[in-house]
Amino acid sequence: MSRQSAAFRELLGLMQLEPLEVNLFRGASRDIGTERVFGGQVLAQALLAASSTVEDRLAHSLHAYFLRAGDPDAPIVYSVDRSRDGRSFSARRVVAIQHGRPIFTLAASFQVDEVGLEHQFGMPEVPGPDQARPIADLPREEFDQLPKNIQRWLDRFGPFEFRPVRGSDPDDQAPQPPYKELWFKLHGELEDEPSLHRALLAYVSDFHLVGTATLPHGISWVEGKLMMASLDHAMWFHRDFRLNDWLLYSCDSPSTSSGRGLARGMIYDRQGRLVASTAQEGVIRLRKESR
Repeated sequence: MSRQSAAFRELLGLMQLEPLEVNLFRGASRDIGTERVFGGQVLAQALLAASSTVEDRLAHSLHAYFLRAGDPDAPIVYSVDRSRDGRSFSARRVVAIQHGRPIFTLAASFQVDEVGLEHQFGMPEVPGPDQARPIADLPREEFDQLPKNIQRWLDRFGPFEFRPVRGSDPDDQAPQPPYKELWFKLHGELEDEPSLHRALLAYVSDFHLVGTATLPHGISWVEGKLMMASLDHAMWFHRDFRLNDWLLYSCDSPSTSSGRGLARGMIYDRQGRLVASTAQEGVIRLRKESR
């Protein structure tokens, strides 16, 4: 089994929540070679927990806060509050708990399928995924020589294939405009379950986003000079999509100040339809030895 296939299966396993009681679920954690749980994992699992309490409607928006670093060696319990069920919309609140303390909160809204007015921003004019170069994998023999924690860190991208267009080269340390575009899709076939696709889009939306705020400063995270952590994450689902085909993530960063950076993203399918939007603020600090 290839590394990508193994990582894909592992990711699908993470999306299988265990019901503990009414409105109470438990999810496993994935070790990505760091001391904390990947924020996108908690985001996706919390959305799935909320979705499990809703019938005949899909999530159209979510707003989340990262309160504490998650422990990758412990499961996470998700407590869902069924705030409201109306004729068209349902509201849910989710608290993620580890070791008796909340590490994350999420508010999500769900809507029945509805037809209405439509408009959208156009997709940026960028090379298609067939013209974009994939991120090169290390040869197997080189990868196997790396420390296990570094292998896990690199394999965090494993379930997805990324093809960068602009602003995604971690070795490029020249200051550049705060814009980034890259194509991505799943490394495997996924069942046709819209709630699962939305949860996994929330998962992958945590990659590459807040890092856009570092581009004007010419400092790459690979240098080890930055301390970065997500503070919050918002997402809006506009149109149906599938992760089995290429999607374009177009990101920008309007501002960085006070040790925080703001980044926004728009996600398009290959037909140019805007399927989702994101926004995230994160801590971005120079490490003391780098000042």
